[in-house]
Amino acid sequence: MALIHGGQLQLVAKQFNITPENWLDLSTGIAPLNYPIPEIPEESFKALPQSSNGLETAAKHYYDANSLLVTNGSQAIIKLLPTLWREQNPHSTTVYLPEQGYKEHALAWEMAGFTLCWYQDALPALTKISDHCVLVIINPNNPTGQLYCQSMLISYQEKLAKCSGLFVIDEAFIDVIKPSQSMTNTVNNYKNTLILRSFGKFFGLAGIRIGFLIAENNWCTKFKEHLGPWQVNGPAQFIAQKALADKHWQEQQQRKLKALSVSLRAILAENLPLEYITTISGTALFQSVYFKKGIDVESYSVALCQQGVYVRLTDDKQALRFGLAKDEQLERLANALAYVTNTTINELSDKCPSAIY
Repeated sequence: MALIHGGQLQLVAKQFNITPENWLDLSTGIAPLNYPIPEIPEESFKALPQSSNGLETAAKHYYDANSLLVTNGSQAIIKLLPTLWREQNPHSTTVYLPEQGYKEHALAWEMAGFTLCWYQDALPALTKISDHCVLVIINPNNPTGQLYCQSMLISYQEKLAKCSGLFVIDEAFIDVIKPSQSMTNTVNNYKNTLILRSFGKFFGLAGIRIGFLIAENNWCTKFKEHLGPWQVNGPAQFIAQKALADKHWQEQQQRKLKALSVSLRAILAENLPLEYITTISGTALFQSVYFKKGIDVESYSVALCQQGVYVRLTDDKQALRFGLAKDEQLERLANALAYVTNTTINELSDKCPSAIY
């Protein structure tokens, strides 16, 4: 089963008959400002990729972790985890997941035969955490922006440890949260806590496909054995090592992303009809606009696409998630939103194609 994600520009461009270079693509939560690509040694392209002590050292320092595994993104970990967990704990049958969030988590556990229990903004009560269960948290949540503080998560971590459960925390967007609420520095004390970290979103380099599993050594070894060799190519390792060690650039990036997020939120508030909106929420990497019940949000998505502005329609079709626009793109976004505001819902519905990605 294939899920729909943002970033499908080629497909959407074909669907609306607008060439890709004429789009404003705000469909992902990837920073629009990227770490500059350094000069890469030719040997990195020619030799099979080897484990890099330099990269691991830089990653451990950046993520405040004692043990980690370099991966080609989180997806392979998400897909494999239910199988490895069942091997370790055959009594485990139930997983708690956010009702809104990255759906690849739910798909992986469902395909493995687990019973899925959903929670909304509030985490399931500690009293509901039964023996051998799994709790998956996306922190901060995508697309809602919901953030759980570290002190709260530690109480769940302790509960799951006592009942032989598994705690999975997806921190793909947490780089922009200050002060940090990351749980990476706790995993060595709790063997059944696994944390997923994304490199590409904050550093604006999702295309090099690199991420990190932060967990106790036994988990890292187990995944490494199952995933096999050469998971991350040499050039990607070289770039990531440089970026993770560049504190000056990271501080600049934090300030720039925060400013872009503030500008985006202002544009959304000024150019979307307030009578149709319930909330605007998100992080310094995206902002999500939630509409009142009865509003045809998919039609808004279509209207924007017809103008070459691509945003992410949430899975429940109740919200639009906007990735950050650069300063020079804000006027175009404002004009597109103004058009949507001045077009009736019925007019938009008549133009709605059968699917939007």
